This record gives sequence, C-alpha cells and structure tokens, in this order.
Amino acid sequence: MNTTISNSTLSASIKHSGAELFSLKNNQNKEFIWEGNPDFWGKHSPVLFPIVGTLKNNLYTINGVEYQLPRHGFARDMEFQLIEKNENSAVFSLQSNEETLKKYPFQFELQLSYTLNDTTLDIEYKVINKGETKMPFSIGAHPAVALPEAFENYAFEFEKKEVLKYYLLENDLISNKTKVLETSDNLVPLSYKLFENDALIFKTLESNSLTILENSKPYIKVAFEDFPSLGIWTKDKAPFICIEPWLGYSDTAENSGDLLKKEGILILDSSQIFQAKFSIQIL
Repeated sequence: MNTTISNSTLSASIKHSGAELFSLKNNQNKEFIWEGNPDFWGKHSPVLFPIVGTLKNNLYTINGVEYQLPRHGFARDMEFQLIEKNENSAVFSLQSNEETLKKYPFQFELQLSYTLNDTTLDIEYKVINKGETKMPFSIGAHPAVALPEAFENYAFEFEKKEVLKYYLLENDLISNKTKVLETSDNLVPLSYKLFENDALIFKTLESNSLTILENSKPYIKVAFEDFPSLGIWTKDKAPFICIEPWLGYSDTAENSGDLLKKEGILILDSSQIFQAKFSIQIL
C-alpha cells in the first residue's frame, strides 16, 4: 500500500512497508529518487532503526541478556500505519509489538512525517519511549538520489570548508583507519573509486548540508542539522548516490556489545520524546 502527497511543485510517494519514500517528482514528472532496481540495490530510502549500521556479530546485550539485530535494524522491513494525511503531508507510525520485543526489548512508537514545502521535502522522525526504563537507540536515513547522467558529471559541495575526515569500514564494522576526502574549491567530484571500500563514514561534520551538483549546476540539497554523522554510499556502476544523515553508526571491532555503552547511541528516558528532521530540496 502506498500514499502520495503533493503541492504545486512536487509530489512524493511513500510505501506503508517501512514508511519508505520511493518517489519524489517535480511538476515536469522528473524523478529524483532511485528506482530500486535490485540488480544494484532494491531499496529507495529505508529508515534505519533501532540501530544504524552493523553490530559486532549482529549481537548486543541489555542487562546481560543477548539479542540479535540485523544491519540497520528492523523498521525498514515492517508495516507502518498511516495515522495522519492531508494534501501535502503524511504521518506514519510503527508501534512495538510481540515481534519487535523479541529483538529489541523496549516499548516504543516510531513516527515518520513527510511534508512538502515548496521545492523541499521535510522528513521528521519522532521516537517515543513508552516503557518504564531507559531506551537506547540510533536512527538514520538512507535516501538514494537518482543520477540520470554519467556518474562523473556529478560533484558534492559541503556547506562549509572543513577537513572531511571519514572512517573506513572493515567487515561492515568501523575501523580506526581514516582518510581525508580531497576537495577542489570545496567540491568533491564523484567517482566510483571513492566507494571501492564501501561507504564513507563521517562521525562528525561542521557542515549541516550537502549539495549535489550536476554538470556544475546545483541539483539537490540535503540538509541535516539535527544529525551529527553522515554516510555516503553507492555501488559500482550504480546510477544513484545515497546521502545518509545518521544519529549513530556501526560498531567497532572492540565494541563490548552492551547497547547502553555503544559509541554514538542515544538514550531516551521513560515517556520522553525524541525528534529530528532532515530535508531534500530540489534545486
């Protein structure tokens, strides 16, 4: 089941499965979200919850009890309920249930709100701790922007001039090895070679936004002020790029497994509500 919202400039379509954005078009019917061809990658913009990235051995502990969670958690594979809808916005909800409690022993509600404002799609996350104990979690986005021209025709421009230090992955875990993303006049030309070791993981950035340029002209801007970390990823020869605002990231090889002590984890008190928002602007 799908829901579509629209205004005079854009339309966005969201699957109820995973509350996943799968289409963002302008009023000339141009598509800006990756089509999800499984030959490359069969998703479009999954929500990452209650973890981001990969746990060491896909395991974690809470109060000495061991649980298993797949990469990026379970929310992306679950059915959300549409709880609010008008012409230019929609709100989806996922509640903890018998299935989630086996993997993640916390009572929660996760809401995703999609709102169109002129040429911008705002995507807001709301996490509610409905239990009586502290709830550790991470949350992140994974939108894949369609790149209809040759990959090398695109470049990044970060909001601020800064040292773009990123961490390398080893066996899907964050290593201690880092590299610096080279820039030219604050631009990073795209090439598949950048991603030969998987995603670029930025634990911290000064920039609150990143603009994709197509043939040196602004194409799409992703703003992520509420998200301190960022992943950037594609697959070899794939005509898309994922710009991934994160609160949290993969384990390191040295991680203890205790989710409450995980690097980058958020802790939500009982009855507390957490909110964060990012946006995709068509330029």
